[in-house]
Amino acid sequence: MSAKTVTIYGRAKRDEQFLIKTENHDIRISKNKNHPDLDAPSPLEYVLAGYAGCINAVGTLVAKEQKIEYKSLQVDVSGDIDVDKFYGRETTERAGFSKLKATIKLEADISKKQLENWLKTVESRCPVYDNLVNPTPIEVDLVSAFDAVSVI
Repeated sequence: MSAKTVTIYGRAKRDEQFLIKTENHDIRISKNKNHPDLDAPSPLEYVLAGYAGCINAVGTLVAKEQKIEYKSLQVDVSGDIDVDKFYGRETTERAGFSKLKATIKLEADISKKQLENWLKTVESRCPVYDNLVNPTPIEVDLVSAFDAVSVI
């Protein structure tokens, strides 16, 4: 097994935009009231973008392995969500997406069977797809800012 830990660090002060530091990039989340020019996608849009980006990355790798020469790869993803729970309204609906739909267009001169095999392989190897369709245990540690202060 070749395990790898992927870590990001997110910070925001009250009424400031949430900023995430990855290994090589800064990612901004949602609105920035103080600097509208720094507005960014919502967390929900990032989930969809992560899924689309993973299909692109794995799809490109699989196409190379399967010797598929393609002209373009287009991935469109949408999700249905009931926002009542997010806004604290009474509802029996879940907080997350109730359905995701991906439309994938691989422009290549290949048979339908080759295309279906390509997609099956992409889905089986895409980590984001795997996380979206399978339960993933989540461990949350809540630490108060006061826990880090030592009293002398």
